[in-house]
Amino acid sequence: MEPLPTTPPPIDDLSAWLEGFMQPTVLVELGVLAVCVLLAWGVAASARRALRMQDEKTSVLFGRSVVDGVLFPALLLAMGYFARAALLKYVPLAVFKVAIPVLVSLVVIRVGVKVLQVALNGAPWVKVLERSISWLAWLGMVLWVSGLLPLVLKELGEITWTMGNSTMSLRTMLEGAITAAAVLIFALWISAAIEARLLRKAVGSELSLRKAVSNAARALLMFLGLIVALSAVGIDLTALSVLGGAIGVGIGFGLQKLASNYVSGFVILAERSMRIGDNVRVDGFEGRISDINARYTVIRSLGGRESIVPNEILITTRVENLSLADTRVWLSTVVSVAYDSDVALVMRLLENAALEQPRVVRDPGPSASLSAFGADGLEFTLGYWIDDPENGQLGLRSGINLAILASLRANGVEIPFPQRVVHLKSSL
Repeated sequence: MEPLPTTPPPIDDLSAWLEGFMQPTVLVELGVLAVCVLLAWGVAASARRALRMQDEKTSVLFGRSVVDGVLFPALLLAMGYFARAALLKYVPLAVFKVAIPVLVSLVVIRVGVKVLQVALNGAPWVKVLERSISWLAWLGMVLWVSGLLPLVLKELGEITWTMGNSTMSLRTMLEGAITAAAVLIFALWISAAIEARLLRKAVGSELSLRKAVSNAARALLMFLGLIVALSAVGIDLTALSVLGGAIGVGIGFGLQKLASNYVSGFVILAERSMRIGDNVRVDGFEGRISDINARYTVIRSLGGRESIVPNEILITTRVENLSLADTRVWLSTVVSVAYDSDVALVMRLLENAALEQPRVVRDPGPSASLSAFGADGLEFTLGYWIDDPENGQLGLRSGINLAILASLRANGVEIPFPQRVVHLKSSL
């Protein structure tokens, strides 16, 4: 039995192309394709449950649902190839000549889009790249199904030009660009998977160290991907030695601060002197470190403002880390009472007012002391510790001050106000 033709007919033989869909064997192909869909869906769903990925919305393989990730179309494509090879020996193919190109395009689109969403989340130009990948993939599918793809590639191969001793063609450049894009997307996929694995359930010092390893892995993978991509396009990498020397000179003279910030970022992440979640004070700005990048660190204040601090400043200037040795923070409140007040009673009322707030640490507990003899009354200082400064201080201070005011009034303790005696001198 002679093998059946597998190359799609050209677009000018449209009637013969459509006639294949009128054969009774099309029902067999549709049935086999439906079985492949059910099997691919079942395997993807079982893997999703086995790996407990139902709540992992950013997974490239699984996505938000079974059919959203890359795994389902990839399994369907593999099963479709096996089914196509088996049916090719017995029946003429019509449905699978269209289904295979469609599935290939779907896998390409799903891989490109999901990887860009995970690796470059929030970038303004991600949507443009996603649309470009989709349009190019569907265009390639149409050319493949219609039989025009070999003709288009042949015409592109005949458009050539000379660059030095090399002859380039538009087809070579196009194939190199596609290969480069595939390599870079694969590098982004691997780096995003490494980052997700390293940063999962990491806190404190572990989070900072794993962030450093993640940044280093992404930079290394992107560099290797760029090298492979340039080789795929046909660029001689030995010609980049001059460019590399120029970049080195530029860093030495003009990019000193940029290089210093990058080196400082890796030093901070490696030695863990400052970690994500620490409360720090830098140049009069106090807040919590929300992110440590290779070039800068983001510090978010309790009021919601964010300060982007170059990493070099954190290395070369004085930084107050309020959470390096202990996450607890000491706060105080100063209260003045009249000179004839009961000192022991006032100290007890102040301490009880602080203990009414659940955020105040019990060990060591709050302590009140007679700190000064003021001009208008006795000055007491109430000191207390909290272990959650990221939740703010103003509300806690207000609650303690209100409790102090109510306690002093209930016990008849006078809160003095400034009194001044003015002597008028007669001019007579």
